[in-house]
Amino acid sequence: MSSLKIGELARRSGLSVETLRYYERRGLLPPPDRLPSGYRIYPPATLQRLAFIRRCKVLGFTLEETRDLLQLQQHPERGSAAVKQRVEQHIRDIRRKIDDLQQMLATLEELSARCDGEGTAADCPILAFLEQEETPPGTRS
Repeated sequence: MSSLKIGELARRSGLSVETLRYYERRGLLPPPDRLPSGYRIYPPATLQRLAFIRRCKVLGFTLEETRDLLQLQQHPERGSAAVKQRVEQHIRDIRRKIDDLQQMLATLEELSARCDGEGTAADCPILAFLEQEETPPGTRS
């Protein structure tokens, strides 16, 4: 397979040309070679790299975390402990987010239970809660 122009790479990867340029600016893709006409040309292996980036995105890794994982991938002689460490940190971050979401859900369910949906907005306990200056116990700001 020969080199790919950016439009062909976008089509084959399912990403937009703008996304490819953005990944290049953010250091996820190495700067491509250019034809004398100025067109970017990418080696076929870029498709594999983009698949790696896409899988990282689906798993919730940030672009910075993805860049770190790509750098580790480019140095196969390094130990896998660094990769595992990043994944373990990501797991902790996800668990923290889940805890935060569960707490938000509990608070919203409690607020919903306080409001019968009758009367005026001025008497709504949900709006009264939202108007409080201090964060009530059991919630995070």
